[in-house]
Amino acid sequence: ELDEHAQGVNASEIDAPFVLKERNRSAFMKEVREKMAGIPGVNITIGQPIGHRIDHMLSGTRANIAIKIFGTDLSRLFSISNEIKNTIDGTEGLVDLSVEQQVEIPQVQIKANRDMLSKYGITIGEFAEFTDIAFAGEKVSEVYEGNQRFDLVLRFDESNRGNIENIKNTLIDAKVNGQLSMGNNSPNTIEQSQKIPLSYVAEVVSTTGPNTINRENVQRKTVVSANVAGRDQKSVVDEIRQKIETNIKLPEGYRIEYGGQFESEAEASKTLLLTSLLALIVIFFLLYMEFKNIKISTIILLNLPLALIGGVLSVWITSGILSIPAIIGFITLFGVATRNGILLVSHYKTLTAEGLSLYDTIIQGSKDRLSPILMTALTAGLALIPLALGGDLPGNEIQSPMAKVILGGLLSSTLLNLFVVPIVYLLANRKNVNK
Repeated sequence: ELDEHAQGVNASEIDAPFVLKERNRSAFMKEVREKMAGIPGVNITIGQPIGHRIDHMLSGTRANIAIKIFGTDLSRLFSISNEIKNTIDGTEGLVDLSVEQQVEIPQVQIKANRDMLSKYGITIGEFAEFTDIAFAGEKVSEVYEGNQRFDLVLRFDESNRGNIENIKNTLIDAKVNGQLSMGNNSPNTIEQSQKIPLSYVAEVVSTTGPNTINRENVQRKTVVSANVAGRDQKSVVDEIRQKIETNIKLPEGYRIEYGGQFESEAEASKTLLLTSLLALIVIFFLLYMEFKNIKISTIILLNLPLALIGGVLSVWITSGILSIPAIIGFITLFGVATRNGILLVSHYKTLTAEGLSLYDTIIQGSKDRLSPILMTALTAGLALIPLALGGDLPGNEIQSPMAKVILGGLLSSTLLNLFVVPIVYLLANRKNVNK
């Protein structure tokens, strides 16, 4: 019922809206990271609020990449984590590298003495329940104040919980065996209830311990987290894996797992690849059902590689990163490129049916379809330009790469379609002219 962005007392999340005028977003974020890195004693990650939520759902951390180290000894885990951090530090594209913080805090440990518990007739379950309720507290009810709800917790007051001597002198119920004589009968053993100090059955010591112990599937873990900037996540993770496998020797019983967006990206890439193949099959089937000719259907599909040329060049020139939005842009190009081929080839067939020769059909048909093809491409291109140029704006991380791919593919398929398709159509039907 509280703010979903609420943080613990050891963390803080700050939203900082900004408007860029003279610099692009990458340069701005780089300078912010450099200045934040000079703040001692803190781990800082920088990103979009929605992106942080997605990262947290995927890996349990607010970062693109989470390297999870599992083991039994907490001190050893943090030692390995810092060793991993030093090993991968300096990897190209890796930013906001940090190990989750841990500090030693004062603690009071209550260690049960099982022999004494047995002597006083106290089971370990009863002892654990007593100490848990007395010092940690137990929820007994709820209190409503306006729209807010508060737990009503029963436990000892601060004076009895905050002083180690008072804890030692805390009274706990014990069962002491006694004997009762009844006339000439032999004495009977009875249990007498009495209260004894907690120090009789437990060792109460003041010590220090970790402020938090994180677990996953019951196993203790520490996390080395990082974000990626200016490079695709898969190549960064592959390089990190190689460095860790080469330089880090894990003790027996310890293991490393990698989590983050790259896992979902790899899974999504496989799904999109299968979807792309299915789309090609469906497109070819529909073309064949329309034209009843495998040769004509293949000529129309020739536009797909023409569109891919522009899309690939667009990715290479802009970022060099083949992301999920870029892959979606390539799939979109299938329909755009196929449309241009259908416009040309269907008009060729119409002119051929009217009695024009092959050469006249190609020349006249290309002239007739030049304006419609250019106008539709220009309309779509003008609509995509704002999205393609707005990649530095917050929230455009998905639309911009997709728009750039579609725009590049649209340009190449439109220009090459008017030259390549007529030539291929001529070569494919030359035998008919000779006949």
